[in-house]
Amino acid sequence: MTSLRHNGSEGPRSNQRENEPGPRDGYLDAARDCILDLGWRRTTLTEVARRAGVSRMTIYRTWSDMQQLLGDLMTREWAGVVAAIVATEDPEASAVDRLVGDLVGSVRNLRENELFLRIVELDPELLLPYLLARRGRSQDAILEMVAAAIRQGQESGAVRAGNPVAIARSLVLATHGFVLSTHTMVDDTVSADELDAELAELLTRALLP
Repeated sequence: MTSLRHNGSEGPRSNQRENEPGPRDGYLDAARDCILDLGWRRTTLTEVARRAGVSRMTIYRTWSDMQQLLGDLMTREWAGVVAAIVATEDPEASAVDRLVGDLVGSVRNLRENELFLRIVELDPELLLPYLLARRGRSQDAILEMVAAAIRQGQESGAVRAGNPVAIARSLVLATHGFVLSTHTMVDDTVSADELDAELAELLTRALLP
């Protein structure tokens, strides 16, 4: 079955033990609340500790600075976005339709995610390194999941031949604009739903033999 359920050892689902409720999750929850309330620039490890109800040193023992904490928070958040979509897969859909549905659904949910929207609204420069300089952990995890799904689809003949890693990276690159810039293309003549439908068509045509 080709979908984001079929992932490598480093995908979001393999981090499930890290994501089980526990002290670390509570700290990340506190950091998330801080960023939603105050924005990134005004959020400090001290404030995170205060909201989490622990000492400042407890937080510093886990993260040496806010950049490290943000990396872990974004990895958990974006993995959760993907997991929520995967959980709604239609088992009766075709292999390509499942994979495309996972990708388009993840794009839509990420675009509506309150943490993502808050970062874009107040601190968009936080996203620039992941768009212009390097990939983040969550991007690599998603790429591995997509590539694994493509490999499986190729084995069954549902997905066209080609380097699955290159295909996966091309698909993810194509989704970037639909996450970040869809609002610039929506007006009285084109809706977000229509653009998402076009993304689904684009991805489907890129995958079919």
